[in-house]
Amino acid sequence: MEPGQRVTVEVRQLDPELGLPGYARVGDAGADLRARTDVTIGAGGGRALVPTGIAIALPPGYGGFVQPRSGLALRHGVTVLNAPGLIDSGYRDEVKVLLVNTDPERAYEVRRGDRVAQLVIKAVAEAEFVAVEELAGSDRGFGGFGHSGR
Repeated sequence: MEPGQRVTVEVRQLDPELGLPGYARVGDAGADLRARTDVTIGAGGGRALVPTGIAIALPPGYGGFVQPRSGLALRHGVTVLNAPGLIDSGYRDEVKVLLVNTDPERAYEVRRGDRVAQLVIKAVAEAEFVAVEELAGSDRGFGGFGHSGR
């Protein structure tokens, strides 16, 4: 996909009052997803699966990536637990967001209509996996998980 290219995503509004996902500003990569219901997320690792009131049909060759909202993470310690959550092109059920509250002391109240996550639509390749005896060398070679230093 070329930069700036648009892709059409069909949306089934399970809760039309919430509207369609939308971008806060021109040029934003993530479209806001809103909560369909009120939910309390307990302190210290409480989790909640928050429905968004929409189902989408992504074209083949695209994926939807559900990502945290930076303001929620900064101010309240609330983030997307499985970030980024992945929506495959064949998925047609309601989009839901798995939130976690990392604040050790305060529960977080999600209210209907709150922006709880961002949806990024990206072109994705389908890989063909091929078994080989050895992998081609690279400058990096082996080493990971902190191998490159601080």
